[in-house]
Amino acid sequence: MIWHLVAAVFAGLAAAGIGLLLRTLSRKRLPKWIVPVFGGLGMLGYQVQFEYDWFEHKQLQLPETAQVISSDTSSNMWRPWTLIFPITTTFSVVDSENVRAQTVDGDLVAEFILYQFERRHTDLITTQPYILNCSSRELIPLNPETGDADLNELRTLRDTSPLLTTVCQLANERQT
Repeated sequence: MIWHLVAAVFAGLAAAGIGLLLRTLSRKRLPKWIVPVFGGLGMLGYQVQFEYDWFEHKQLQLPETAQVISSDTSSNMWRPWTLIFPITTTFSVVDSENVRAQTVDGDLVAEFILYQFERRHTDLITTQPYILNCSSRELIPLNPETGDADLNELRTLRDTSPLLTTVCQLANERQT
């Protein structure tokens, strides 16, 4: 977090330097306020660039075996540029190394961990183990401490769910 503040300050100083250079090249015809305006725009530009690159940066940090299942974007009034181009703020990942498959009563059942990344002032990463029946499309979360299935949270996924498609494909590859 401190490094982003330092980078924003240096981006502001560099942009203010460009404003000062333009003012000097114009033989002081440009107004004095152009220097701090350029500095502010430089810091704002760095922050906007950092926010939009967050998703790609996090993807590059993931292992090669990780697959992004879904991502969500958001817009905020205090960030007016996001009303036109929304920012990716959360995404979910399944690591193929963590998918375990077995056949139970003729049904392919996969156990896996779903990783969810959320962009906040500091990045938030949550993990949740699940069991997925690929035939019936039933998804059951597991208690992270005990490993017991929480049947009250059972849900049925759509046929077109990227989670269902990806996990069942990985489970088929693991089983064969």
